[in-house]
Amino acid sequence: MKEPDRLEFLRVSTPGRVCLFGEHQDYLQLPVIPCAISLRISLAGRRRSDAMVNIELPDVGKTESFSIEGPLPYVAERDYFRSCLNVLRRHGYSFSTGFDCTVHGDIPINAGTSSSSALTVTWVNFLARMSDQAPLLAPEEIARLAHESEVLEFGEPGGMMDHYSTAIGGTMVIDFHPGTRVTPLSVQLKAFVLGDSGEPKDTKHILARVKNQVLAIVRRLTGTTREFSLQTESLDGLERFSSTLNAEQMELLRGTIRNRDLTREARVVLGQREIDHRRIGELLNRHQDVLRDVLRISTPKIDRMIQAALHAGAYGCKINGSGGGGCMFAYAPEGPERVARAIEDSGGRAYILQADPGTREVSGGAKE
Repeated sequence: MKEPDRLEFLRVSTPGRVCLFGEHQDYLQLPVIPCAISLRISLAGRRRSDAMVNIELPDVGKTESFSIEGPLPYVAERDYFRSCLNVLRRHGYSFSTGFDCTVHGDIPINAGTSSSSALTVTWVNFLARMSDQAPLLAPEEIARLAHESEVLEFGEPGGMMDHYSTAIGGTMVIDFHPGTRVTPLSVQLKAFVLGDSGEPKDTKHILARVKNQVLAIVRRLTGTTREFSLQTESLDGLERFSSTLNAEQMELLRGTIRNRDLTREARVVLGQREIDHRRIGELLNRHQDVLRDVLRISTPKIDRMIQAALHAGAYGCKINGSGGGGCMFAYAPEGPERVARAIEDSGGRAYILQADPGTREVSGGAKE
């Protein structure tokens, strides 16, 4: 059998993402519609002659250094550089040498745009290609390995949307029930404006609070009503649970079903030959209403940024990611520069974006 080609140097680039529709839905096995964006992380690495791994992170002023000989115990709460190696080894990959690497990126950190998942996807892609086996992995397999390394390895509460969207790229629908199914959309969306509030998120707290509340409701209802399912329950049929749930639980259940129905409606709109861009904006605004008023994951500053963007001509806006801080985005087919200025006047940092491809090897020496 022919030995795999041994790469001496490799550069990998991966996008961030926005969640267009379906925020806080993937871990409930409800569909989501994410879109990869033209802010990316790139990692360039060269093979060493020994077992050391040295990773330079100049954007955050940090370095990582460790040997790949023997087991790799975790030295930080989210030690993704070591966890990816541990997970890949469990899946049969081996590494004869270490690497010298440098990571650059322009994805806002801890802001809901999947910077950590983009980094994990990038590192998994790099490691697989630089392993002794050196396979060209399908994006879906990279996503699964990255999810295992980032979420399952540390018992985190997140789902798989970030890993699939950054690995595959473009705009897609991801269904999680009864199994995971990714459907790329050929829709040609126009400009987005991402607004970073500068407020750090507490992703673990927000995810655990919202997720645990909804899952507790589901467990209670499935224990008393065998046919209950978030996938099939209608909004009109929820009143029969008003004697089982308190007012706050009923509101959260209604919000979850409303978000599910908005995502399904958006899927139809995005799948049409002639796209109604105004309709997309309207659905984004309705989604934000639920996220702000029912899930309560928005913040006063992000609400001000959203209102400023709408007044400047954005078709629709919503908070992005788990919430409690981080980013919002505006869909701005007309005048994205004007919308960006309005967001910055409200105290945010603005980025004009387009949809972008997924993780990929990059030829040449240019930084992406």
